[in-house]
Amino acid sequence: MTLLQSLSWAVSSDPGLKRTSNEDSYSTRSDIGLFIVADGMGGHVAGEIASRVAVEAIEAFVQETAGADKNRTWPFPFDPALSLEANRLKAAFRLANRRIASAISDSQDLRGMATTASAMLFGAHDGSVGHVGDSRVYVLRNGILDQITQDHSWVEEQVRAGMLSPSAARQHPWRNVVTRALSGGEDPEVDVTEATAEAGDRYLLCSDGLFGVVPDARIAEILGNAAAPLDAICRDLVDAANEAGGPDNITALVVQIDVP
Repeated sequence: MTLLQSLSWAVSSDPGLKRTSNEDSYSTRSDIGLFIVADGMGGHVAGEIASRVAVEAIEAFVQETAGADKNRTWPFPFDPALSLEANRLKAAFRLANRRIASAISDSQDLRGMATTASAMLFGAHDGSVGHVGDSRVYVLRNGILDQITQDHSWVEEQVRAGMLSPSAARQHPWRNVVTRALSGGEDPEVDVTEATAEAGDRYLLCSDGLFGVVPDARIAEILGNAAAPLDAICRDLVDAANEAGGPDNITALVVQIDVP
């Protein structure tokens, strides 16, 4: 059994209690091993478009390169230090950024739109994580929750510098200021991480509408509920964010590595 045959997943997305629209987009393409969460910015119309364009562009390139090898012609230099899946993700994110640039050039109403994006691409044995912005990817392994991605946000940079505590960052008025996004400008720096998948792992891809108001300990508690099906876990994560005020759009996508 390959890793792709061992994946279970579920997702729940909600506008929250303060927003009238949902600017989050996601993709669950278990057939090609791809899972994405994107959080759009730039107003309810532009934000929705930015996140959707990014998700569709990433999905299209990953599907196009399924079965490819490192010897094909790549749109960007192939990094031999990264796996094939990681290179595919990195190129897909950069192409998504160019698709956003094209959309902006076609409609001046979309100027200023941007989106975060966090994605996982599973191969035959392991996976890779691609990331730009402040959506997150976590893994719950043996009851311990680890954050795989690092937020590209002003408050997270202050936390890493020791200038803000995590609790203060959650309440800071600049908590939504991102320092990196897919915005149609220069080719973005994409964080890519190799992920060694193990049976029993649960990966959580989510927008900041979840972790911005729900502490990691509570996320771990909900995600670790072995008695609940994955769709119920996703709904419980969204409910927890709404119970905490639901100030933003919320998307929770859970991927489980099933025990063969």
